[in-house]
Amino acid sequence: MSDKTTVGLVEEVILIGKSGEKKILARIDTGATKSSIDAKLAVEIETDPEFKTAIVRSAHGVKRRGVVKQRLVIAGRRMNMEFTLADRSHMKYKMLIGQNILKRRFLIDPEKT
Repeated sequence: MSDKTTVGLVEEVILIGKSGEKKILARIDTGATKSSIDAKLAVEIETDPEFKTAIVRSAHGVKRRGVVKQRLVIAGRRMNMEFTLADRSHMKYKMLIGQNILKRRFLIDPEKT
């Protein structure tokens, strides 16, 4: 297990965009197959352009969302991952980390802060 990185239910993430770096808190969600980022935040940090769309099922129904690649650092690990664009303006966390990132050898410890 030493080769796995432990994260909590909320993790500080460094987003690396064309306009520089920005630290945010992201919610870890093992039930989400895809990670998502607030569309306004993606514009603010000047992320890479939308390159495809994806069908996303949520409690609010089925929607087609744009997908962007975003460079980030989470728990000291640097990666370039895909995020669906969503309106998360009404939510506490502007980024949701889902299974597409967590399956890259992350463990979730709900007690970790």
